[in-house]
Amino acid sequence: MKDENWDDLRLFLQVAQAGGLVGAAERTGISAPTIGRRMLALERATGHSLFIRHSKGYGLAPDGEVLLQHVQRMEAEAVAIRRWNENGYCLPIVSVAGNSWLSMFLARHLSAIWSPQDPFRLCIKASDAGVDLIFREAEIELTHQRPAAGNLAARQSVRICYAAYATRKVAEEDQERWVSIGREQATAPADKWISRQPDKWISIWTTTPPALLELVRSGGGRAILPCFIGEREDGLVRIGEPVAALTADLWITMHDDDRSRPEVRLMIDRLAKLLQTHSALFTGPEQVAAAE
Repeated sequence: MKDENWDDLRLFLQVAQAGGLVGAAERTGISAPTIGRRMLALERATGHSLFIRHSKGYGLAPDGEVLLQHVQRMEAEAVAIRRWNENGYCLPIVSVAGNSWLSMFLARHLSAIWSPQDPFRLCIKASDAGVDLIFREAEIELTHQRPAAGNLAARQSVRICYAAYATRKVAEEDQERWVSIGREQATAPADKWISRQPDKWISIWTTTPPALLELVRSGGGRAILPCFIGEREDGLVRIGEPVAALTADLWITMHDDDRSRPEVRLMIDRLAKLLQTHSALFTGPEQVAAAE
């Protein structure tokens, strides 16, 4: 390949991620036939068969797998360059990703992880669907999933428990009323738990965890909340013990190439200390729970 065309390589990346032309077209706005022609041209230019074409989409041929690894590294470097170019003060940015509840917890404990005197800026990225650390969508992610593959590293942290919470008035009602994340928006097991219980009556649905919390605080019904959120809400009481099936370990994950950066290393240590300091809160300290 004499002249590498970065646009075609990025388009190749979209096809590989989407598994076909239609998905890549939806992501890029380029028509599927055009993408197909450009992928054929890329194969001719490289002299390698990159795809295994079948009725359900495009799979990667062995040479395509090798090219994908190269392009992923190129994309990661391109993201780093864009961030550097957008940074007028040339201060690095450390992005910490987590679900909405964990992002809320970090925002409430900001002083434990960042100060204006730090030589870096901070981005707290709320993502209930998770982020791709390989593509540097964040430097650090707080997740329930330990990375099984890729150039990623992880540090085990606290155990998180989930339980039912409501205002005291709602908790004392004879008939249960529940508030839940909608089925289409639910991604985490805790978001899906209520809708999978045949004996639970859901009276209100919403689309985001922050709205769920406000509805519970307003007396809309009971809801499954992480203990580190529910236990800190003065107007709420816990109903019963945490749901054992929802208990999960939390992992501090990062790209292996990033963890040696001083600002990332510092943030990892601060996060680990903050979470460990509040470890009892994450499992739900003993309290007088409302009767069922």
